[in-house]
Amino acid sequence: MAGLLLIQPRAEDIAGQPILRPLPSARCRSVGPFVFFDHMLEKDYPAGSGMNINQHPHIGLSTLTYLFEGELQHKDSLGSDQRVQPGDVSWMTAGRAVAHVERTPEALRQSGSRLHGLQVWLALPQVEEQGEPSYSHHPAASLPRSEAMGVQITLIAGSGFCLQSPVPVRSPTLYAELKLQAGASLLIPAEQRERALYLIDGEARLEDDELPLRGLAVLPEGEELLLSACGECHLALIGGEPLGPRRMYWNFIAGDPALLEQAKQRWASGDWPQVPGETARIELPS
Repeated sequence: MAGLLLIQPRAEDIAGQPILRPLPSARCRSVGPFVFFDHMLEKDYPAGSGMNINQHPHIGLSTLTYLFEGELQHKDSLGSDQRVQPGDVSWMTAGRAVAHVERTPEALRQSGSRLHGLQVWLALPQVEEQGEPSYSHHPAASLPRSEAMGVQITLIAGSGFCLQSPVPVRSPTLYAELKLQAGASLLIPAEQRERALYLIDGEARLEDDELPLRGLAVLPEGEELLLSACGECHLALIGGEPLGPRRMYWNFIAGDPALLEQAKQRWASGDWPQVPGETARIELPS
């Protein structure tokens, strides 16, 4: 298909958790407000172990964690302490400064667990980059869903397919989980200016093109496209209105590079909000 851009993710490892990261890439820096996309691959943690990402900082973005399997404990410098379960949305807006911790809950560390999910970062409109940080948790039951003709849609954030998520996004956004039975099809509307599909599992085609498994397909603007399931499949659809170029350094996002330098200096000097009860932290990359 003319205009379809395929992005192969790079493999990374964060504190022992394997991930695939298609965004950002040299060929595509963002899709709508989405500037970062991590697929946390299926991993079995034996008893006595689990994921543990010590406190680290953010500015100028919102993080959204959505799990398919397993659980995570989210703690942040606002005092939030939330257990995140499959199908929940964990939504944190960094604004001018926030720190947080993500780890396997203690009960699951004792018993052993399996983790699989997605974490994305969304840029903030520049007028909100230095705003107040916030956190909200949205249980799975609060997310809108539709199911018809072998297609199940869960609207994770934003709006689309006549659904509206309760997650308080800051700009026009589309983030949906799609599950299609074999032989089912779904028309991907052109309501959002930028869109991309990520095939998590299964086999699917977009018009006449086979979608790569665990690759990001960036769709051409302004075209309605037919998604068809060759077998049972599971996808994520992201999109929205682009917010303009952003600079990124480590966990910091900003339109103004001076804000990145300021954040680097503040975190290095310890002049940063702390997560209550936490002392271990991740230092700036050397």
